[in-house]
Amino acid sequence: MNTTIQIRINHEMKKKSQKMFKNMGLDLSSGIKFLLARENNPKNITYICPFGFMHKYTPKMLAKYEKEAEEVLKHGKRYSSTKQMFDDIEAGK
Repeated sequence: MNTTIQIRINHEMKKKSQKMFKNMGLDLSSGIKFLLARENNPKNITYICPFGFMHKYTPKMLAKYEKEAEEVLKHGKRYSSTKQMFDDIEAGK
C-alpha cells in the first residue's frame, strides 16, 4: 500500500532540486523516492550520474574508492589546468 508524505522547502531549494534530478533523468518525486530507497538499502548503493548511467557500488567498493581518493589527495600530483594534466598523460608521466 502506498502512502503520501508532504514536505515544506523554500522555492529556491525546490527549483535547484528539480534541476538536479532532471539532469539525472528523474522528476522531483522520483528523485526523492530514489534517495529514500538508497538510504534504506545502504548495502546496494546505486548512483545515477548526470548522463543517466547507473552504477552499483558495494560498501567494500566504496571503502576502496574512498581510500584511493584519500591517497591521491595526500600524495597525488596537482595540475593548474586540464591542458597540463593531458600533456602529462600523453608524455606517460
